[in-house]
Amino acid sequence: MDEKNLVLLAKAGDKDAFCSLYSIYKDRLYRYAFYKLQNEEDAKDAVSDCVLSAFVQIGALKKAEAFPSWIFRILYCSCSSITKEQIMRRKTEDIDDVQNKLCTDFTDSVEKTELQQALSLLKENEREIVLLSVVGGFKSKEIGKIMDMTSGAVRSNLSRSLKRMKDFLECDKNEK
Repeated sequence: MDEKNLVLLAKAGDKDAFCSLYSIYKDRLYRYAFYKLQNEEDAKDAVSDCVLSAFVQIGALKKAEAFPSWIFRILYCSCSSITKEQIMRRKTEDIDDVQNKLCTDFTDSVEKTELQQALSLLKENEREIVLLSVVGGFKSKEIGKIMDMTSGAVRSNLSRSLKRMKDFLECDKNEK
């Protein structure tokens, strides 16, 4: 069954259709949340919150074709909420504990660490655009809807951000 029909069935209350949609999107949702939140548990929480919210609100979705950007908009909001929680947690934690946690979370692979460092060079909205494009697979028009920007602004920001990341990664390789 195609995605549009699954969305229509889910809107009509078909739980199996919603589960099928979740199966289609779960990996992309998780990858986006993980790179945004930089923490496995927080990413799982954000996806869980997103999926629950989407399940409750799917009947309000106007166009079936809008499902991908709609669910990522929900995830974007869930991640923003968790980011605020992370900030509050970090204010109460010792700085050394935070640094140790970040190091252990991302030392699995050198490439993951380098990518994370390259992403950290970007402003929050630039990082969002890169993640939605690269991890989420969205086009500039869809990203614009999610982030309330024009598609031209999205393309411009994406181009600059990817160039900055590429320059950083190439410089890092030249130093090795």
